Amino acid sequence: MPLQHVGQISAWFAGTDIALLELRGPGGSLTLRQHHGSITADLDENASCTAMPPAVLDVVTAASVGVFLHRHPLHEAPLVRVGERMQAGRTLGLLRIGALLLPVAAPRSGIVAGVLVAHDTMVGFGARLFELLPLQP
Repeated sequence: MPLQHVGQISAWFAGTDIALLELRGPGGSLTLRQHHGSITADLDENASCTAMPPAVLDVVTAASVGVFLHRHPLHEAPLVRVGERMQAGRTLGLLRIGALLLPVAAPRSGIVAGVLVAHDTMVGFGARLFELLPLQP
């Protein structure tokens, strides 16, 4: 299993309530364990076991009171989807304060692991909006 897919699979796994996921194939196996929001991945390629550090999710919070928008008011599609890879600074969502739309930006490059608030929901300062799986440098 190519290493570049482990981050994507971990992000999908983080969005579930599954405690253990094991994938096996001719090239090795991948075991993911989830406990209290922390993900541990063990990758075994051709009988050589490599332990990966636990996946730590970044939480993106609201910088202001407002109405959270997962998509722009003039568009149907969301700004990001779970499992999508994005660069630091990319707009993940919007906070509407009256007629003003404030962008909610990714603090660093990563994979969207979860959207924690429904579209068009009133949120307070510091409300948890997104979970991101940081990309390894």
